[in-house]
Amino acid sequence: MAMGRRVRRHILEGALKAGTNGAHLAPSLSCVEILIAAFEMAKGNGTVILSKGHAGLALYAAMLEMGSISREAFDTFEAEGGNFPGQPSKNQDIGIAYSSGSLGMLLSYACGRALVSDARFFVVIGNGEANEGSVWESAMFAGSRGLGNLVVVIDDNRMQADGNSEEILHCNVAGMFAAADWDVVECDGHSVSAIVEALGQQRAKPLAVVAHTVKGKGVSFMENAKEWHHSRLSQVQYDKAMQELGGACGN
Repeated sequence: MAMGRRVRRHILEGALKAGTNGAHLAPSLSCVEILIAAFEMAKGNGTVILSKGHAGLALYAAMLEMGSISREAFDTFEAEGGNFPGQPSKNQDIGIAYSSGSLGMLLSYACGRALVSDARFFVVIGNGEANEGSVWESAMFAGSRGLGNLVVVIDDNRMQADGNSEEILHCNVAGMFAAADWDVVECDGHSVSAIVEALGQQRAKPLAVVAHTVKGKGVSFMENAKEWHHSRLSQVQYDKAMQELGGACGN
């Protein structure tokens, strides 16, 4: 999809500008289509919440592509004292209604908002985050209250910072959400149309969408490579990655 490629190029541009600060490249590249689809579904009466906040660069890149922020603003990613740190920080002026960072916190935040609102809330979490007990306390609460306006999308790239999730701590995410009385759907996490279809209409129960993805999607040397969970991007690596994504090289 053309938009997905453009968002990935924005991610690379942001990571290169971050310089020695580095960036969470692979987890950002894996959730591009999820964010595009979630923003599409949230138009009018919805909020997208990136709970796996280390993928903040993907959030900013998607916002840039959709015209929510300017190129000048995006280019301040990780700048000292700027509005676009490595993990999103609450700033209503730029459309971010929450602070992220500590994994497992924002599903409970979304539960509270969904409980008192008719709006829909789309929460994006990751595999490593699903190891957090607070996720499942929130899931049980949402299921018991029948929060049909709450959606969780799991960026199921089957990896986390230290490697393969199955080898670190097995977690049957789909089964656990189902046990908490959620509707559960699985889909291709790199197909915007499949994700939009999975998100569907507001339901009587909360909805968990397990979106199967590839960590580092779109850049061959980053795919399924834990070394790129967070790393510095050199000019040579940037040029190679941009060529793979059909973009111009250089900076």
